[in-house]
Amino acid sequence: MKKIKFTLAVQILVGLISGVIVGAIFYGNPTVTTVLKPIGDIFLRLIKMIVVPIVFSSLVVGIAGVGDIKKVGKLGGKTLLYFEVITTVAICLGLLIGNIVHPGTGIDMHSLVKTSISSYVDTASTVQHHSFADTFVNIVPTNIFASLGNGDMLSIIFFSIMFGLGIGAIGEKGKPVLRFFEGVAQAMFWVTNQIMKTAPFGVFALIGITVSKFGLAALIPLGKLAITTYGAMIFFVIVVLGLVAKAVKINIFAFIKLLKDELILAYSTASSEAVLPKLMEKMEKFGCPKAIASFVIPTGYSFNLDGSTLYQAIAALFIAQLYGIHLPLLTQINLMVVLMVTSKGIAGVPGVSFVVLLATLGSVGIPIEGLAFIAGIDRILDMARTAVNVVGNSLACVVISKWEGQFNPIKASDYIKEINEIAVNS
Repeated sequence: MKKIKFTLAVQILVGLISGVIVGAIFYGNPTVTTVLKPIGDIFLRLIKMIVVPIVFSSLVVGIAGVGDIKKVGKLGGKTLLYFEVITTVAICLGLLIGNIVHPGTGIDMHSLVKTSISSYVDTASTVQHHSFADTFVNIVPTNIFASLGNGDMLSIIFFSIMFGLGIGAIGEKGKPVLRFFEGVAQAMFWVTNQIMKTAPFGVFALIGITVSKFGLAALIPLGKLAITTYGAMIFFVIVVLGLVAKAVKINIFAFIKLLKDELILAYSTASSEAVLPKLMEKMEKFGCPKAIASFVIPTGYSFNLDGSTLYQAIAALFIAQLYGIHLPLLTQINLMVVLMVTSKGIAGVPGVSFVVLLATLGSVGIPIEGLAFIAGIDRILDMARTAVNVVGNSLACVVISKWEGQFNPIKASDYIKEINEIAVNS
């Protein structure tokens, strides 16, 4: 008789289910938040602690290995082009589904959960003046140590690329520095593996708090929006990303199965940062070059938020429909353009999709007060869009690797066999 292996994915799932049960039993009891919040906060802090050193060291090693500024520039151009195309498709799909389903039509506004959105307003006022030019200006840091301290990912990526190119350009003199960063990267991946062992406790705490605050009934008055959002996310992954995967000769369902651990963790914590280090490691094992995995995945968290942009389009129409506001085609095109700009470069902001909506709605005449009605379940919707972001960024890494002619299909096939064997033996 085979011994059942209690894998990390199973442990996280148990933590998720246990958190839902505890939250439901103690619904409305503030003691749950008091007890569980420190656990959830510690887990998220552990994740934030490792993201910057891993991204910085991995990028430096990857770019120094490429060593050619023309190749790096070519890689960056292709990556941003792909991101822009996919996120535009996501926004268009969100607007199309919002117009067909009409999730906000016929809902009694007085029955909706009202939540304060004051905590997002200050951030939104900054984002409202966040132009496309500002995104690119802010990529260049004035002080790299300040950027490292603030976790400003775009600035860190820019400096890492320049530093990596510098190491590659000085040849033999740069090799000791390169070996140092290789050691840092390996050490940080070890630290990541240790931190991941605490994930079930973090998931349990974060889900328990969410359910205890809003209850299992939180989805009922806003069920139409939740069902529309989740349905759109599933459609986007299976059809849109499925077609992209097919174009690069990958089965989307096998790819999702490959990412199951990361998807469970991303969904339950609603945090892309929680899986970023493991995604980079996994995509490298799947056959993507280290240089591409180290560049594409961190950059994707600022420029390729597929799930977030899809949700923002649906939510904007939902609020307009709540107030009985008809948005003509030109206004919706304007909304699409504004979302394309405001959603870039602010991935590190808490509740980023909510903040982007706050910054965007006023530009097309939709009352921002409407966001107070969906703030209560934003966490539940955030879980879905985070999982979609993870699939989108992982697939982007494969697409760019293939586009560059550097994808290793034999390595990918061997890794899938290894994963399947582990699943069978466990």
